[in-house]
Amino acid sequence: MPAENSPAGNLDDEDYPAYTVGRAADVLGITPAFLRAVGEVELITPRRSEGGHRRYSRHQLRLVARARELVDQGTPLEAACRIISLEDQLEEARRLNEEMRRRLGGSGVGDNRELHSPPE
Repeated sequence: MPAENSPAGNLDDEDYPAYTVGRAADVLGITPAFLRAVGEVELITPRRSEGGHRRYSRHQLRLVARARELVDQGTPLEAACRIISLEDQLEEARRLNEEMRRRLGGSGVGDNRELHSPPE
């Protein structure tokens, strides 16, 4: 089993900054300028290597790909990035909600009978 701090230990980490600007652009079929523009409107903040080069994670690449889709459909970049940011926040809130439901051992508010009882 690879050590947690080794490069091989990061292969499954969605947030590990494994992609250089050039590789990320190639993978997504976009220009490096588009990657920089998405960073300028703060949809993503690439990590920096020790040499100061931008590095992107798989999660960030998915966000950039979604931005490209929206821009290709005619949405201004700033609006596309705001939409994606809100979608990402909603997904995270849903994930946390589901995690809390599992911890509590139920499916949430629907399990609370007193909330659904008629007033006396």
